[in-house]
Amino acid sequence: MQSFEIRKKYLEYFKSQGHAVILGSSLIPQNDSSTLFTSSGMQPLVPFLLGEKHLLGKRLTDSQKSFRSEDIEEVGDSRHTTFFEMLGNWSLGDYFKKEQLAWISSFVFDELKFDPSRIYVTVFEGEEKIGVLRDKESASIWEGIFKGKGIKADHIFYYPAEKNWWSRSGSPEKMPVGEIGGPDSEIFYDLGADLKKHENSPFSSQSCHINCDCGRYIEIGNSVFIEYKRTSSGFEKLDQRNVDFGGGLERLTMVSEGLDNIFETDLFVNILKTIENLSLQKYNDFRKAFEVIADHLKAATFIVAEGVTPSNLGQGYVVRRLIRRAIRFGRLLGIKKQDWARLIAANVASDYENVYPEVSKKLDFIQSELSKEEEKFNLTLEKGLKEFEKIAVSDISGKDAFNLYSTYGFPIEMTEELAKELSLKVDIEGFNKELSLHQDLSRTASAGMFKGGLADSSLETTKLHTAAHLMLAGLRKVLGDSVCQKGSNITSERLRFDFSHNEKMTAEQIKAVEDFVNDAISADLPVEMQEMSFEEAKKNDAVGVFEYGEMVKVYIIPGISKEICGGPHAKRTGLLGKFKIQKEESSSAGVRRIKAILK
Repeated sequence: MQSFEIRKKYLEYFKSQGHAVILGSSLIPQNDSSTLFTSSGMQPLVPFLLGEKHLLGKRLTDSQKSFRSEDIEEVGDSRHTTFFEMLGNWSLGDYFKKEQLAWISSFVFDELKFDPSRIYVTVFEGEEKIGVLRDKESASIWEGIFKGKGIKADHIFYYPAEKNWWSRSGSPEKMPVGEIGGPDSEIFYDLGADLKKHENSPFSSQSCHINCDCGRYIEIGNSVFIEYKRTSSGFEKLDQRNVDFGGGLERLTMVSEGLDNIFETDLFVNILKTIENLSLQKYNDFRKAFEVIADHLKAATFIVAEGVTPSNLGQGYVVRRLIRRAIRFGRLLGIKKQDWARLIAANVASDYENVYPEVSKKLDFIQSELSKEEEKFNLTLEKGLKEFEKIAVSDISGKDAFNLYSTYGFPIEMTEELAKELSLKVDIEGFNKELSLHQDLSRTASAGMFKGGLADSSLETTKLHTAAHLMLAGLRKVLGDSVCQKGSNITSERLRFDFSHNEKMTAEQIKAVEDFVNDAISADLPVEMQEMSFEEAKKNDAVGVFEYGEMVKVYIIPGISKEICGGPHAKRTGLLGKFKIQKEESSSAGVRRIKAILK
């Protein structure tokens, strides 16, 4: 069973269990200040897990495009990717453990026909210091399910919070105040002890266990029971108990196709063939290089399709790092053809044409951006490599690392990678000091994040959120309808707003936008919300780059703004105060950034 059929079968199965099929959200998050990219299916649904009512009810299911920059270094072990699809289903205060585990096991055993003898599950062993008990209930449910399939209870394992607790921040001690999470129950598939035969596998002769991450037992799904919230005094139960299931489509496809390697599935096979033709090498001889190229350029293709272009800031920095790392591995394979990354983008567009047609529609733009970045990098790469060889006689100083970055376009991660190959160290602290003296750039995907969305739901933050809607309308009026939102971060003190525009705004344009917003505030207009289908919202000229599902909320300020948004907002514009733009500056290529306040 290939990926398209698995995706379709999953959504149909949970639809038959009373779930509404919703549209997946953008890879670029909104109303979430914790990450650069959407990295899980639950991320866009946090407001509803906290109790806000979803327009389509309490049972939801979808397939969500996801990207995890922290996995960049893991790519190359035949099972990790940065870009992936997460099949998900949610209970928003409706069903709980009994129904969830029964349904997901039925899907795995009866719909996908996976061999029950190869299935293992884990549950939470409990943690006294946070006051969350051992999850005997889930273990008991699994015992009943396994008994019906002739599986012994020794396929059930208890693990501590480090392994069997899920939140966007990780284990309980890493969760900030306000973060939600809970114990989970993971499903693993045994790929077999003969996995040792793969030369690039980390699986070796040492003893292993179900959740040791060696590669033999691969997680194919995780049911998270989100019922806790971190507070300043510890963990408290939420008003509603939620279920959040996520299953990686790539891994489910791998198992379904009888493979032990994600990159041999239909989701990558066409890309690998193109790389073989370009390099005149065979995948099995250079697995890591092939996998890095295939994964990184697929991820870059999807991110650029969302309007993010390579740059030295935030999301653009991640795109640049992905493309440049892929090109470097292409050189290691001996790819001689110029402007070759665009061919991989064409593969991606073709492979996903029936699922994500927007990639095909934007292919010319995507290929143009890949080509420009490939050309830029090639101009400096050879000089940079020669410079690296000069200094790689001992550990790399922070100053030398920064010189490679600023002069030759080497991401610090590439310098680290090259140094590691020679068993050398890089002075990262020294690099950061040099960096801070010159520019406010993002050092890594995880540390230099563009903070998108609302910091909280306080009154002042809510006012600034409404002001952002007024400002976008003002920008479109002053600069033209081509202006669209590229991201935002709103706190109780100020708003930060990124928008598409190629030129620095003049002082006159900035004042015109300020006057537009303040005139709307003085008019004391109502802020109205209407629920409608996404298609209806588009027909009514509602702006908004983020899709929340088949039904959306449209916030309307009569005569001023009509925007798709999840809220919250002030009731009237007259409550906002006086609007002032403090700064207008470049964010990345083709994107400007405004910082503004309400007095």
